[in-house]
Amino acid sequence: MPGGPDPWVVQKNGVYYYMYTQGGRLVVLETRAMSELASSRRHEVWVPAAGQMYSKNLWAPELHEIDGKWYIYFAADDGANANHRMYVVENTSPTPVEGSWVMKGKVSDPSDQWAIDGTVFKHNGQLYMLWSGGNAGAPPQNIYIARMSNPWTIAGDKVMIATPAYDWEKKGNPINEGPQVLTNAQGRVFVVYSGSGYWVDGYCLGLLSLRENGDPMNPADWTKRNQPVFSMRAESSAYGPGHNGFFKSPDGKEDWIIYHARTKPGGGDDNGRNPRIQRFGWNSDGSPNFGLPWDIALAYARPSGEKKAVYLSQNRLDHCRIQLRRNREQPPGGTPYR
Repeated sequence: MPGGPDPWVVQKNGVYYYMYTQGGRLVVLETRAMSELASSRRHEVWVPAAGQMYSKNLWAPELHEIDGKWYIYFAADDGANANHRMYVVENTSPTPVEGSWVMKGKVSDPSDQWAIDGTVFKHNGQLYMLWSGGNAGAPPQNIYIARMSNPWTIAGDKVMIATPAYDWEKKGNPINEGPQVLTNAQGRVFVVYSGSGYWVDGYCLGLLSLRENGDPMNPADWTKRNQPVFSMRAESSAYGPGHNGFFKSPDGKEDWIIYHARTKPGGGDDNGRNPRIQRFGWNSDGSPNFGLPWDIALAYARPSGEKKAVYLSQNRLDHCRIQLRRNREQPPGGTPYR
């Protein structure tokens, strides 16, 4: 796919649902084969009404299933970046690409400050929200966490668990954003986040580790790795790799990361961020090992257990239905198609 910033993937019953920043709407792509994402089915699931505080600049949408219902968290504003806040819509249908989505409202802590890149996770039965925020979007951008009483309500004050401290987090601007939760097989909790400005080649991924049996609301229980865990590699045409998500291979045997990067250096409007996927492993201490960005000029094995997906465009499907109906009415050679 030539474009697709801020990729996010969730899987259910063998189906992958992919979202990315569209700007003016929420779109879900549906596929059974992540390696063939470009040919997946596209569903435009929600368009905001005009004139609202969430009508414009919809960024980094994330789809989550919580207690049998679907939720999409996204940042949005009224056209002024200083008004960016987190919002959530809900769908009670069995899958996120059917039924209707209902606005549940703004998701904010009592400070109600500028906020983007929200994600949620459950730990020991408690629902938490993580996001990147600050004062009216001015640097530095920090990562905050707060408890939630339900999927659309933050309960209590936020706590800062990360702020840009190293040079590799300050390129372009001092920024920590795009927090994503990753739990290993032993239950250890990690947060993979993006450091520096997304428009610079040095945009990269950093790692926070929650102490074993630690309290997510206690900043002292989080440790930040002093070096990035995934960063630019010119030989792979991977400039500014960041803002990621995770998924399992169809057979559940492999862990994969999805992230965006630019194919050419220097940023710019003609050098958009595009999604990439690659397999990753684990270090002896239980932390993730993402290796180096894969070279986009080379071929790699598909995710384990993946079967080639075949999708027809809507026009092609309509044509097939018409042809089948005609064949039933007047079959060629007198033999109807089944």
